[in-house]
Amino acid sequence: MALLTPSVPRRRRSGATGLLFVAALVCVVFSRPIVNHAEHVAPKPKLPKLDRVLKQAVERGDSSQQRVIVRTRRDRTAAVADRVKKHGDRVESEHRRLHSFTAVVHGDDLRALESDPDVEGLSVDAIIRAEQASAPAAPDESQVKELVRATLGLTETEYEGDKVGIAVIDSGLEKSSDLGGGRADKFFDFTTDGDSGHPYDDYGHGTHVATLIGGEGKESEREVEYLANGKTHRVKVAVYRGVAPKARIVSLKVLDANGAGFTSSVLRALEFAVENRDQLKIRIINLSLGHPIYESPETDPLVRAVEDAVKAGIVVVASAGNYGFNQETGVVGYAGVASPGNAPSAITVGALDMHGTVDRSDDTVPDYSSRGPAWYSGLAKPDLVAPGHRLVAVGAYEGTLYQQHADRRVMGRAGDKKARYFRLSGTSMAAAVTSGVVALMLEANTHAFDVPLTPNTVKAILEYTALPLGSTDALTQGAGGLNGAGAIALAEMIDPGTPIGSPWVRGPFTPWTVLEGQSFSWSQTVVWGNTVVWGNSLSENQLAWGQTVVWGNTVVWGNTVVWGNNDLVWDNAYLWSQTVVWGNGLVGPSSGGVLGPNTVVWGNLAQ
Repeated sequence: MALLTPSVPRRRRSGATGLLFVAALVCVVFSRPIVNHAEHVAPKPKLPKLDRVLKQAVERGDSSQQRVIVRTRRDRTAAVADRVKKHGDRVESEHRRLHSFTAVVHGDDLRALESDPDVEGLSVDAIIRAEQASAPAAPDESQVKELVRATLGLTETEYEGDKVGIAVIDSGLEKSSDLGGGRADKFFDFTTDGDSGHPYDDYGHGTHVATLIGGEGKESEREVEYLANGKTHRVKVAVYRGVAPKARIVSLKVLDANGAGFTSSVLRALEFAVENRDQLKIRIINLSLGHPIYESPETDPLVRAVEDAVKAGIVVVASAGNYGFNQETGVVGYAGVASPGNAPSAITVGALDMHGTVDRSDDTVPDYSSRGPAWYSGLAKPDLVAPGHRLVAVGAYEGTLYQQHADRRVMGRAGDKKARYFRLSGTSMAAAVTSGVVALMLEANTHAFDVPLTPNTVKAILEYTALPLGSTDALTQGAGGLNGAGAIALAEMIDPGTPIGSPWVRGPFTPWTVLEGQSFSWSQTVVWGNTVVWGNSLSENQLAWGQTVVWGNTVVWGNTVVWGNNDLVWDNAYLWSQTVVWGNGLVGPSSGGVLGPNTVVWGNLAQ
């Protein structure tokens, strides 16, 4: 997707510079607790019951069958489902935690359901897709190395994600020696009945994502030479090792051989992950998939399911989407973040191009990576960007991607008869890399403390330690580029068992990371909703980092300096008044939202 490029500041600056400077100066001088909310807020308008797709179907008198997710009043789900069945419609599945069910109904029934007082909302059971982009040709063999781990500063870390369970909700998993470490990886198929069975991946995306996270790289071991203490040493290196090679992968299949599936399948998988989190030791959910935003995040079933998982203590990492430019014109723009990347509490990740180097100063955000803000809610997204361009992981031999794209196959070792690995680009890959780093953070923290990090704390650490890109704005990069070494170092020092209001960082730290002899400063900011929080936001345990707080909601920030209010997005509101186009379909000029009646701006209005 592509939009206008607004003059949006990075970190502590805003278009309304004078006002924000005065506001920040007042905060510093008086050093008072700050309540992050606006006074005299008008009552929120009542949200429509029908999402955009269903509303348009009703308006054009479409009587064809509609696959819908029906959200009901608490304890009325069974009663509404029974009425739907008696009317001759078909109930496909129930989503108990969301007080919802999925059904196939006649188009003429939408009005009746909308009028039913027991029904709180109806959403289309949208087709959800994997978020990979077209990958360019492979680089020269001379560039092949453990590039992702080196770029993130992970080559020397002792942590490998041991005993951390990661639910990969995707297209499945094709077993290989790279995931054969005896870690009891699990597989459940939600394109059918959700039962465990023989792992398979008829598309290939899920296998790639899973092994970016936890692949051992066994079939990419190569002998390399290095010079140390005046002597030449030869060692074996797994070139395509994942970020957290000892993490446990729980594969929840929701996508078919074409990389597509129903939102309802993802809802079932998310509910399964939450309800079995202790048995399967799931601490992270990776969602490298998405669909266009058709409604407010308050009513979006996928967003509600993500928020439910986060409240249960699971870190949810979601891809931002690959809608960063107009497919017809190639013009880059804003507001292309997909659902569930618009979920407030999710860690939403855009893609980073490393340009084949460990040096972070040449990193850029590819055009395809979706920029913020999130449509309808106006939330500042993505939260950060991570390596996602031209990444190599295991290829699923039986998958559609491997079979149809021979140019993306990559040999693991010289002399191999068949390419074991595969190259993909996209925010899917960036989310996977981030999930791997989160696994290392959780392991590092658990190694030092008894009480686990909350999802909000994990997200704050990732933003605080991110390395800002000087070449782009906050709605493109979020807090900056993923900094694995910095995030792990800070996670290892934060004691989550500390009482609210007390210092919880156990030991001094320097807010920069040294990579290849070069020092890179951390962002030292946290974007809370649309507000940039800086200063000592992570020096003590605060209500904001609690498990039950929805990211971006009103909280009291102790004596933390809050720089401005909604300063990240809104210095030129008229910029967000054009149209958003998803692929070939207009998301359209109806049903408003924070961003106005239309949503994405194309072009390059302000530089």
